[in-house]
Amino acid sequence: MAAADGSLLDNPRTFSRRLPAQASRQAKATKRKYQASSEAPPVKRRNETSFLPAKKTSVKETQRTFKGNTQKAFSAKKHSVSTSDGNQEERPCVKTSSLFKNNPDIPELHRSVVKQVQEKVFTSAAFHELGLHPHLISTINTVLKMSSMTSVQKQSIPVLLEGRDALVRSQTGSGKTLAYCIPVVQSLQAMKSKIQRSDGPYVLVLVPTRELALQSFDTVQKLLKPFTWIVPGVLMGGEKRKSEKARLRKGINILISTPGRLVDHIKSTKNIHFSRLRWLVFDEADRILDLGFEKDITVILNAVNAECQKRQNVLLSATLTEGVTRLADISLHDPVSISVLDESHDQLNPKDKVVQEVCPPPAGDELDSFAIPESLEQHVTVVPSKLRLVCLAAFILQKCKFEKDQKMVVFFSSCELVEFHYSLFLQTLLSSSGAPASGQLPSASTRLKFLRLHGNMEQEERTAAFQEFSHSRRGVLLCTDVAARGLDLPQVTWIVQYNAPSSPAEYIHRIGRTARIGCHGSSLLILAPSEAEYVNSLASHKINVSEIKMEDILCVLTRDDCFKGKRWGTQKSHAVGPQEIRERATVLQTVFEDYVHSSERRVSWAKKALQSFIRAYATYPRELKHIFHVRSLHLGHVAKSFGLRDAPRNLSALTRKKRKANLKRPGLHKKTQSKHSLAEILRSEYSSGMEPGVTKVRQNAPGEPGGRPLPPSLQSTPCFGRGKTLKWRKTQKHLQWDSKTSQKV
Repeated sequence: MAAADGSLLDNPRTFSRRLPAQASRQAKATKRKYQASSEAPPVKRRNETSFLPAKKTSVKETQRTFKGNTQKAFSAKKHSVSTSDGNQEERPCVKTSSLFKNNPDIPELHRSVVKQVQEKVFTSAAFHELGLHPHLISTINTVLKMSSMTSVQKQSIPVLLEGRDALVRSQTGSGKTLAYCIPVVQSLQAMKSKIQRSDGPYVLVLVPTRELALQSFDTVQKLLKPFTWIVPGVLMGGEKRKSEKARLRKGINILISTPGRLVDHIKSTKNIHFSRLRWLVFDEADRILDLGFEKDITVILNAVNAECQKRQNVLLSATLTEGVTRLADISLHDPVSISVLDESHDQLNPKDKVVQEVCPPPAGDELDSFAIPESLEQHVTVVPSKLRLVCLAAFILQKCKFEKDQKMVVFFSSCELVEFHYSLFLQTLLSSSGAPASGQLPSASTRLKFLRLHGNMEQEERTAAFQEFSHSRRGVLLCTDVAARGLDLPQVTWIVQYNAPSSPAEYIHRIGRTARIGCHGSSLLILAPSEAEYVNSLASHKINVSEIKMEDILCVLTRDDCFKGKRWGTQKSHAVGPQEIRERATVLQTVFEDYVHSSERRVSWAKKALQSFIRAYATYPRELKHIFHVRSLHLGHVAKSFGLRDAPRNLSALTRKKRKANLKRPGLHKKTQSKHSLAEILRSEYSSGMEPGVTKVRQNAPGEPGGRPLPPSLQSTPCFGRGKTLKWRKTQKHLQWDSKTSQKV
């Protein structure tokens, strides 16, 4: 059997003994050719000869091989077909992408079965039992179309109506936003002196992302329909500061903002004040403290404490961390800790109870386990690095092309990865009207619609993508963790985590975009064989996942004729087997590789995406380094998942050029440059979106050289986490804390 990949050329001395005289002369000529050019045969191909079958080869086949007639094929083997006269007839083959060669063995997943912590979402209690304003109850029933409360709402709303501080912990999609919005609106409309717009903020709601700010603003607007004299407003990065300042001058009573943009206005806008503030809400409190926002929270709390001492504070999240505990210590006064638990996990409370305590948030084992919606099915698949791209594309086709009304969210570890896969899928999995373009699949379905969402997009694009996906019945949203917190994306059926999250808490928030408010949903985590131990890490946090075999995902390619390999004449495959699946997977991989290698610009673009993946892979926390370590990556195999045929050799050239260019710029310190720029990039994913060079909020803090002087009320402030007031920590250690806690975007 002749090899189609030309590997016989690489070691002619070994094979010349088996070949006729003519082939031996060809081999010697080839050897002289390599010697004359002072080039050795490729080492990789020389090693592959050991895998070739030691079978006699006909002279005709050998001549064809040595003449360099390497045809394109979807399999590396020459398949023979028996004819009636007993002769062997060859099927034409072309160059394979070698997807299924030299892959590591897929380990068996030994999962310890654990009982997941679950919550009962809905209760039989109705909103009219709370004594709310009739117009507010009518708005909840008609506009929001809700009649009964969820468990967290039933337990939180009465506590907040009493004026108590609260720390609320409940699973994703359980209705935490309404749990604080309803008491806020009820208390403001019931004030004896009618609220005036010019009074300024009575409520301040801090959220980590712009999309969550828009979503919370939309919810508050709906609740305020009967109470038109209460004015809500939103401040976030990407919007014009001039228009925001004009709205602040006119007055905003319920102010929803991201931390970075609010800090910007505290420093530069004279009209913002908090003298009448009655509520301070931290939504997704743990994420607010991530990505270097501790400094921003310090400024906000100092500004609020300077003007308003008596207020009601609320912290909400699906996961509680040590950072939330520190924030609760300095911002909450005698709080009620509300945590909704499953009946089976709380034998002392036979009903669907919450544990209400006047104490700090729970620690230890309770922080290590997370509540997961009962209607959420979790899956994992172990895929070799070469096949990751093909498996992702096959899974998208399976769910969104061959099934109806499927909405999918795919999470990546960086903005560059989102852009790469978005453009690649858009140009290969989708066909234009009429004849398909070069590199595109001819039978791509109209059901496929791709959208993207990440922090490097312009704010108008981000808002448009968020709104379009929210109102769409089907589609695929490729995104970073910017979409992992708090967003209520209706009717999402599948969550795919293409890159594993950096912590179990992030895993919970990602899968929480589906199975919301009692709906059904599913999730899929894609791991490499070296990352299989991550399943046990999830099990230690009481998270159960079931395995889906890679072959079950790839077999969907047999349902579409556009993935058929070219065969001799009009012959058809008799049965769908492993070889047929491999051939079709190779066809799809070839489409990706042909598109990437169609121009030097696209090859460079794929290399940059690969570089971004490796950088993100290096940021996993220390406790996960034994699972996710850069040294465990096979660069050549990983390159296949970016449509590259070979491992790039100059992968770090661009990084070195950028580093040299940055060192030439004045005013940059060599030691802190890389860490500081990384923190800035990662913070821009979630924060105000203030572009570098436009604002100097992060470079020059108040009271520092070049910064605006601090107001007298903010000049003396003790350290964060050690008392009730705070101060700046402009140290190298603080910058390290930023980069370590903002692992992946």
